[in-house]
Amino acid sequence: MSGRHIEPSELIITERGTIYHIDIAPEHLAPTVITVGSPDRVKEVSKYFDKIEHRAQHREFITHTGYVANRRISVISTGIGVGNIDIVLNEIDALMNIDLATRTINEHKTSLSIIRLGTCGTLQADVPVDSMIVSTYAMGLDNLMLFYDMEVNAAQQELLAAFAQHIATTGKNIHPYICEGAAELRSHFTDGYVHGITVTCPGFYGPQGRTLRLQPAFPHILDALASFGHKGHRVANFEMETSAIYGMGALLGHKCLSISTAVANRATKTFSADTDRAVDNMIRQSLQVIADNDL
Repeated sequence: MSGRHIEPSELIITERGTIYHIDIAPEHLAPTVITVGSPDRVKEVSKYFDKIEHRAQHREFITHTGYVANRRISVISTGIGVGNIDIVLNEIDALMNIDLATRTINEHKTSLSIIRLGTCGTLQADVPVDSMIVSTYAMGLDNLMLFYDMEVNAAQQELLAAFAQHIATTGKNIHPYICEGAAELRSHFTDGYVHGITVTCPGFYGPQGRTLRLQPAFPHILDALASFGHKGHRVANFEMETSAIYGMGALLGHKCLSISTAVANRATKTFSADTDRAVDNMIRQSLQVIADNDL
């Protein structure tokens, strides 16, 4: 609702005019935003910038803003998990679409292009480690988007219903939701990229079928996810952020895409021999696509 006043307890702004968690001001944010989980990965992206104009750090949130050729880009670390995505997506949206001085929502909204460059585990034997996976849809096994009023279209609802029935969540304490990546962004990432559904998990161990000392409540979740298929769609990978990026991005009017390097293949039980090199390859190729296109 344009013009609505937002109280200080709802939107925290520092004395320097920066938004609280990510600690940047509106002028520090570019219209194209790359999110990475690890704070250390920010510099691995920005080292390919031709120019860096601003750096900021607060807690796990590091931001570098600069240029690749004439394309202005920000790269922000989110840390792990959908809870941190809730913080970052709300705050970068606020920088673009809320007047921090008056604490009112802008009448005219700005749409960002938000591209996640992360890592994941693949679930398909024919998708080897070091593959770059583009998320067509995200199936959220977390509960973040249950706190927001979100609607899905008929095709998405059909896909979600088939997924929930296949992995047998009905009557259990898991309520999957579905979100779609931006097709206009996705169309640019084709050559060398694998496309498929991404499942977002709320944890690394039990939620992803790993067993250490605790026994998982869903011991066959890997088999269920890997064997899902519906009208040409299948689950390619899982990780811990994409559903929140797609869900919140769609509600806020931003174009979002998630790209992941597969560092592990859970079907073949293999792990990348050189994760740094594989992630660097994804960064370089994806930055080139971003720089060459109006994303």
